Amino acid sequence: MLVESKIFRTDHTLANRSRKRQDRGMAAPSAPVVLYDGTCGLCHKTVQWILRHERDHEVQFAPLQGETAEQLRERFPEIPRTLESVVLVAGGHARLRSKAFLYLARHLRAPWRWSYAVRWLPGFLLDLGYRAVAAIRYRIWGRADVCDLPAPEHRARFLP
Repeated sequence: MLVESKIFRTDHTLANRSRKRQDRGMAAPSAPVVLYDGTCGLCHKTVQWILRHERDHEVQFAPLQGETAEQLRERFPEIPRTLESVVLVAGGHARLRSKAFLYLARHLRAPWRWSYAVRWLPGFLLDLGYRAVAAIRYRIWGRADVCDLPAPEHRARFLP
């Protein structure tokens, strides 16, 4: 009897957490969304690279400084307010830094897609290199003072 009530409490607690998370803000986006620093030159080049190498053409993009990121922060409080992390929101999860790129690889063409297979690697190890690049990205790639207009076929995939 004790075991049954413990299981019920665990299931009930998980259901409440899930319901609370859904009530906090917008629903999880159906298409994957990449949140990036809208003023970073490296981030801009990375978004362009993703557009050229993606397989399924369903990934959407939004700046970390924008409305979409703010709405997603209500549902996923782990999305940082600082600009040194790329974020992938997909499948009900928000993945940060190197894990965002490993999970994004599912949407790329081969051979880039193969990096999805190593998503099990510890994020803290991969993030050492990520953080080193993030610290110097403005010095090397500069800032994007003006936003390039995306090509007409990609415009609908850029969120505010």
